[in-house]
Amino acid sequence: MDVTQLVKISIILLLLATGVALLSRQLRIPYVTGLVLAGLPITELLSRPLGLNPTLVLNLFLPILIFEAGINTDVSRLRSTFKPIALLAGPGAVLSSGIIAVLLKFGLGLSWIPALFVGVILANTDTVSMIAVFKEIPVPSRLSTIVEGETLFNDAAALVSFNLISQVYSTGSLTLLEGIQQLLFISLGGCIVGLVLGYLSIPVFARLDDPLSSLLLTVAVALGTFQVGQYLGVSGAVAVVVAGLIFGNLGLSRNTSASNRITLLSFWEYASFTVNTFIFLLIGVEIDLGTLWKTLPAILFAVLAYQVGRFLTVYPLLAGIRWFDRPIPLRWQHLLFLGNIKGSLSMALALSLPTTLPGREILIALVFGSVLVSLVGQGLSLPWVVKRLKLSQFSEAQQQVEELQAELMTSKSAQEELDSLLKSGVLPKAVYEEMRSAYQVRIAKAEKALRELYNRRPEKLEAKNGELSKLDAIRRRLLLAEKGALNDALRKRILSEEIVQGRIRIIDEQLLKLEDD
Repeated sequence: MDVTQLVKISIILLLLATGVALLSRQLRIPYVTGLVLAGLPITELLSRPLGLNPTLVLNLFLPILIFEAGINTDVSRLRSTFKPIALLAGPGAVLSSGIIAVLLKFGLGLSWIPALFVGVILANTDTVSMIAVFKEIPVPSRLSTIVEGETLFNDAAALVSFNLISQVYSTGSLTLLEGIQQLLFISLGGCIVGLVLGYLSIPVFARLDDPLSSLLLTVAVALGTFQVGQYLGVSGAVAVVVAGLIFGNLGLSRNTSASNRITLLSFWEYASFTVNTFIFLLIGVEIDLGTLWKTLPAILFAVLAYQVGRFLTVYPLLAGIRWFDRPIPLRWQHLLFLGNIKGSLSMALALSLPTTLPGREILIALVFGSVLVSLVGQGLSLPWVVKRLKLSQFSEAQQQVEELQAELMTSKSAQEELDSLLKSGVLPKAVYEEMRSAYQVRIAKAEKALRELYNRRPEKLEAKNGELSKLDAIRRRLLLAEKGALNDALRKRILSEEIVQGRIRIIDEQLLKLEDD
């Protein structure tokens, strides 16, 4: 395909995506689902086939998506929900893959290796579709964090498991001990690569005053970290996740101006949106409806298999979490089960199956059909499910508190920017004092109103719908800060372990009494 034809096709895809965006808003359907449906008839309009290149997805698109998710993930929130995320993305992913493989083995008569390949591919959950719904319909922030965190690490877990099965297929054998060693090497090695490159990029980023140069650095970190991880034989996906978390939580918060932060985050938001647009359009292009129709019974069985795997993973694991962490409400578990949508990584892994694998084309059709059913069926029903489960209730008290918090945060941020402008000599002192005093008046009003709300009894603040007040969310952050200070004091041998553990037990009891946010 020459450059001219590629440009023409890109223009057609962009115009089509624009039309899908307009229609999906009017019809109230998820954008990514609309893209897939719009991509289905494109193949008939093109003179040459245009498909989803797995190498392009794994080496370019995937690092961009993972890095963008990493820099926008708050580590403090991730830490507070780490246990359910680790359960679902670790043992949960392995258990779900095994259940799917067993069902496919005995239900469709597949051999063990093909069944394991498809099990790993269909155990992966797509984050884009879920978060797209959450942007339109607000859900509790802890639930959103669990979903984002699980899918973020689930992508890395799927790639690691896929590579292990590929190794078994190519070498013919892999003992349990060797498998565990390989898994630890790939995962921990990826973490180390991400830590090293993430921390090394921070001092370089701090010396760059030009936002465009900073953008180039972040792109190099995202793509380069993945390639370094792959070259060293460890998980590039895990490395990018860790590098993104470090850069987003440390690099962007250290001496970075507000304008530079906005420029960087906006760029990565646009990059992620563009990548997802092309991926989901190309998913529709790649799907052959004729082949899917012939294999429809097997596809429906595969959909049932991955739903059974998800069911037997989510409910048992999250039911036992109450013994060592805050319990997950049953309604949240329903959403985690029903929102088990497949996406771009499943397609890319299917296309990456070894060319010598028996029945490869059938397996690809099985995965493609499952992804299509998932995106259309579950994707269209997910907003209805969220509303039906009453997860999007937003009380007037919560709205009032958030409006006051927005006023407080924006005014204080503007004051900080004014201070930097005064220090750099951009503003004269008289103008600075006049503008700062105007913001101070807004801050005082917001603080007074917030203080009156927070001084009310919690049951009055929550009387209408029983949901968590914003005060509980703030109390949780403060208690987690206290817990972190105690752990630091223990590590530095400032306090004895007996005193620290006693205080931590008290804090944990207080945390468990707070409702979920």
